[in-house]
Amino acid sequence: MVPDQTVPATPPSSEPLAEAAPDRKYVENKPPRGLYVRVFIYVIATHVLLAMMSLVVIAANNQ
Repeated sequence: MVPDQTVPATPPSSEPLAEAAPDRKYVENKPPRGLYVRVFIYVIATHVLLAMMSLVVIAANNQ
């Protein structure tokens, strides 16, 4: 069984960090551009596929 650690492994230093975090946190609000391109391609591909299937059904009904 592992004993509970009550003392931190490294004591906190009293010096400020050399690279402090900025006041404002950067948040990515927009999805990457590639996502829009992929969605556009998927939408076009599904429309083309549905159109081809419709033509196959119409051709099969005419014969």
